[in-house]
Amino acid sequence: MSSRILDELRMLRYNRAGWWTDAASRPHNERMTPGSRGGSGAAIRTPDQRLRVFVSSTLKELEDERRAVRGSVEALHLAPVMFELGARPHPPRDLYRSYLAQSDVFVGIYGDSYGWVAPGEEISGLEDEYRLAPPGMPKLIYLRESAGRDERLEGLVRRIQEDDTASYKGFSSPDELARLVEADLAVLLAERFDASRRDDPSPAPTPTTPMPAAYTRIIGREHEVAEVVELLTSGAHRVVTLLGPGGIGKSRLSLEVAEVARAHFPDGAVFVALENVFEERLLLPTIAYALGIRDGGDLPVEERLARALSTKRMLLVLDNFEQLVDAAAQLVALYTVAPHTSFLVTSRAVLRVRGERVYDVPPLQTADAGAPHSMTRAARSAAVQLFVERARAVKPDFVLTDESTSAVVSLCRALDGLPLAIELAAARMRLLTPELVLERLHGPRSVLRDAARDVPERQRTLRATIDWSAGLLRPDERAMLCDLGVFSAGFTLEAVESVAAGRPWEPRAVDALEVLIDNSLVAQSEVDGHAVFTMLVTVREYAVDHLRETGDERRMRDSHARYFLELARRVAPSLGGADQRSATRRLDLERGNLRTAVRHLISVGDADAATEIAWRLYIYWWLRGYFYEVRVWMEELLGAASDMSPHARAVARFYFLWSEMWRTDERDGVVGGLLESAALFDEAGDDFGVTMAEATAGLARITMGDPDVASTAVTLERCAGRFRDGGQRWGQVLALIALGRLEWALDDPEGAARRFAEAATAAREGGGIFGLSVATHHLARARLLAGETDAAAFGFTEAMRMSMELDHDEGIAYAIEGLSAVASLRGDVETAALLAGAAESTRERLTMFDAPQFVFHLRYLAAAGGGGPEVEEAIARGRTWSPREAASFAVRRVPAVVRAGVETGTGAARAAAESG
Repeated sequence: MSSRILDELRMLRYNRAGWWTDAASRPHNERMTPGSRGGSGAAIRTPDQRLRVFVSSTLKELEDERRAVRGSVEALHLAPVMFELGARPHPPRDLYRSYLAQSDVFVGIYGDSYGWVAPGEEISGLEDEYRLAPPGMPKLIYLRESAGRDERLEGLVRRIQEDDTASYKGFSSPDELARLVEADLAVLLAERFDASRRDDPSPAPTPTTPMPAAYTRIIGREHEVAEVVELLTSGAHRVVTLLGPGGIGKSRLSLEVAEVARAHFPDGAVFVALENVFEERLLLPTIAYALGIRDGGDLPVEERLARALSTKRMLLVLDNFEQLVDAAAQLVALYTVAPHTSFLVTSRAVLRVRGERVYDVPPLQTADAGAPHSMTRAARSAAVQLFVERARAVKPDFVLTDESTSAVVSLCRALDGLPLAIELAAARMRLLTPELVLERLHGPRSVLRDAARDVPERQRTLRATIDWSAGLLRPDERAMLCDLGVFSAGFTLEAVESVAAGRPWEPRAVDALEVLIDNSLVAQSEVDGHAVFTMLVTVREYAVDHLRETGDERRMRDSHARYFLELARRVAPSLGGADQRSATRRLDLERGNLRTAVRHLISVGDADAATEIAWRLYIYWWLRGYFYEVRVWMEELLGAASDMSPHARAVARFYFLWSEMWRTDERDGVVGGLLESAALFDEAGDDFGVTMAEATAGLARITMGDPDVASTAVTLERCAGRFRDGGQRWGQVLALIALGRLEWALDDPEGAARRFAEAATAAREGGGIFGLSVATHHLARARLLAGETDAAAFGFTEAMRMSMELDHDEGIAYAIEGLSAVASLRGDVETAALLAGAAESTRERLTMFDAPQFVFHLRYLAAAGGGGPEVEEAIARGRTWSPREAASFAVRRVPAVVRAGVETGTGAARAAAESG
């Protein structure tokens, strides 16, 4: 075999997981210098990004209509934003203001009622929502037939009819309304998309990862926010730690600081939730995930982070660091390789690392106990303001009176100004008065006095407040509160009901959960159309402590793990087929609890169940880039369990060797280990496992430079057939792509194209959208190399569309590079440069690595005359785009005219379309 082919094969190991980048896609005999770096962004958002539709109406009066509209919105795969789906323990006005700010379309439904006008307000929430809708937001208004509309609603309707930014229609039934809404939204999307094709793109800001939405305004922290922002932006402190006990408001303060400081960090602020991370080795991978960096196992995460952050001026918010303080030294290494990145950490413990500046978060200011308790003086107290606002969330007519002021002020002082303790007490205003709450907390049998003395005072106060709040629940509700402690943030009602068997709250699970939400012990939100629930870390710790005291923790954690094992079994078949996108999104929703379940199974030595979850969700870990985390689990199992079953050991060894394949030069050890795994799978009767291990051994031979290509080709051919016969078409797709890459390395581009076409056919027959996107991309490169530019443009566009559907930015980036090459061949150097810049910035963010000589689109750009200041400026503008902004621009500026060729029967175009 020639040295060139061996070099080509070796370079494959630097490509992500060995499937995407083809090392030989440059034109033959071309040795051009890649273009430089640095492109105007399209501001249109594409439909796959789940456009949010805010639904405004009276709740009870139009309950059936709201349900109908929700169905219409979800039928178009858009996200309904509705008051009843969100977190209720917050003032209604704060909720709908926040929801409107995050929405894209306003839908108003009006019947007979004008709606309730809150004390101190002049208009109803219904009218306020309409007024607050941004001027540029599309407004679709629907009026129910009525003979008796409220006079104030008639006035609002007249103003809407005079508003030339709103459209309005009448309806008579929920079914008719559903049809109207679905049709109007579809037309609106089409109009907006057409407009995006016509308009020139306007410059877009540097993309940033959004911080979590804060559904309530921050109260009484203006001084702290200003001080912490000054610390972060002064240039003197790289790490600022917000220190304080649970419940003092560190996380909320960090969000506000990040928002205010955003202007000082041009590359944005990223929030990293660490509350569910306990393994020190997972600190850096978790930060990488938050930055959007996928891990295919082929490059150490430290190196990925170094590449991603080396030039970034950004803020990383690391929330709930206390359980990882022993890993704090890793931060020192991280900010050494990320010299322009600052870190804002929330923790109950000091990190004690070089460069740390500790900021003690104080409690909220309470009114002076010795001063007269006038309403004016008390209202200026941050603690009292928080109490009143949260009390109104559960009792909208709650007002501070001369009679209640003294009790509220004393109550806030008794609770040491701790925000969470104040919120828990305020949540009781639906049934109790401030005087009664104060008596229960601070009377002769005060729970505050009886609290444990071996913890700091403020932590003792908060603990006692949670205990008091739980004590006012019914016994079954209290039991549910404790049982839910086994869940990580973001659990569903289905998951809750799955662990209900035999528990006191089983007969009224939904009602009990609603009570916990109403009392601020559980928070509710909406993600991808699903209602999800969360406990604050402090409340979860309280719940788990009580489970331990009653001896129920193991039982509940076993039930939790059983549910997520069954979920993995149920969802796994869809990961490799037509429902791949929905299955992946469902697992995204459950990932924190999947991690908790596996961690529990490992801790109790149940290697079979832990490895079953890991094995069944193989495609998910790969697609989302979570291989390193799975490797950590499997290494822990291999080191702790001496009596693992053959199947469990085969799975654990497979994941370890997958990572080793990209990190070591010991080819024989990796290949031999994979074949040993295959033998273990065979012993366990897992035919798929056998084929997967053997195919991966073949891939290892390719990526690690084995000269016996013929033998490797025979192995992959055999594995492709086994995958096909076993119904694992996605495995067949990947084996065929690997064979195509081998053909290409052996200077047989036509043979490679045939393999890629076979892979595309297998993907369409059940291999899943991911496999089809990869095969289509490879086939488009083959067409590009063959000089069939239009067919290539069509293929890259289709691959890009599918990658967008999967939220797979890496696939979008590769397709953008392909379309950049097409633009260069068509002589549109500006477009090629803009797309090259967009792809380059995405590569850096995701740390996609290919050897420079194999980033093929830059050679096409250089060949088209891609040099000079104009091209440099276009590349720089393109670097400001997100992948989706670049994709929207690409489909307008690099048309896939192959469609016309197919219709007229042009040979090359028809062949390209029919084969992929």
